Amino acid sequence: MKIIVPMAGRGSRLRPHTLTTPKPLIPIAGKPIVHRLVQGIAKVLDENIDEVAFVIGEDFGEKVETDLKDIAESLGAKASIYYQDKPLGTGHAIMCAKDSLEGPAVIAYADTLFKADFTLNKDADSVIWVKQVDNPSAFGVVKLNDRKQITELVEKPVEFVSDLAVIGIYYFKEVSVLKEELQKVLDNNIVHGGEYQINDGIKAMQANGLKFVPGKVEEWMDCGNKNVTVETNGRMLKFLHQNGEKLISDHVKIKDAEIIEPCFIGENVELINAKIGPNVSIGNGTKIENATIKNSLIQTFAEVKNAKLNNAMIGNFAKFDGEFTEISIGDYSVLE
Repeated sequence: MKIIVPMAGRGSRLRPHTLTTPKPLIPIAGKPIVHRLVQGIAKVLDENIDEVAFVIGEDFGEKVETDLKDIAESLGAKASIYYQDKPLGTGHAIMCAKDSLEGPAVIAYADTLFKADFTLNKDADSVIWVKQVDNPSAFGVVKLNDRKQITELVEKPVEFVSDLAVIGIYYFKEVSVLKEELQKVLDNNIVHGGEYQINDGIKAMQANGLKFVPGKVEEWMDCGNKNVTVETNGRMLKFLHQNGEKLISDHVKIKDAEIIEPCFIGENVELINAKIGPNVSIGNGTKIENATIKNSLIQTFAEVKNAKLNNAMIGNFAKFDGEFTEISIGDYSVLE
């Protein structure tokens, strides 16, 4: 089994954090988004992952590639790195990894997280992962027939079609079939808004009689901008805490500090005269002093003093000293 992860965009809606770190590598509860994504997929698949192929921007850099290879290796899988030189859509991004598009595979976009316990139907030609939503007109949805098979993909329906929204994760029993159809999309220059889309490949597969079914997830968590990323961090902390996962390092230095769970607190964090939590993630090597922090995400080796933070996001090596609350400052920023 393979996992293909298109992630070429840095994430403009999450700036300033993504100016230095691509969005899929922003940590949620102590692990990068993409790491939690592939871990979650591997759990649903419940079988060995042979390869994880990442499609990235050419400017991501050597460290990012090293981090991605480490993620694949943590699953016992080979890592493959491909590059998308232009943002030409989902279909184009997938085809950048065409050398890996053989055999059974899951394709997943690296800006979303999920919680699921369904068993994947590997007899189907494809499984499109969906989440039941209250406002289906805001999403792409799937239309089902009486046999619970997907007959149509409908983008932001004005009239009710279905309340099952597509979350951007797909299983293909033989992904080379999708590759063949997407090659036709590229060759015939079939574009929507100037982009090549995966849906055109899927529709061609359906027209050829292939069987598509939904896989329903319990939770669907976005990481599109600062506010929803902080919210997703809190939701993920809650799930992990309920599952009994160890989230607080044994090497946290605490002096006159209180921790209200759920929180993730990394290695060699210092908490001095501080009240932390709930729903806070603090990366390795960060120092917090004279502060009250809740519902926030603070990355590695930051310094936070004299602060009362809620719904805040602070980058790596940033320094903050002040009275602001809902702040968002990127890596290496200084605000005193």
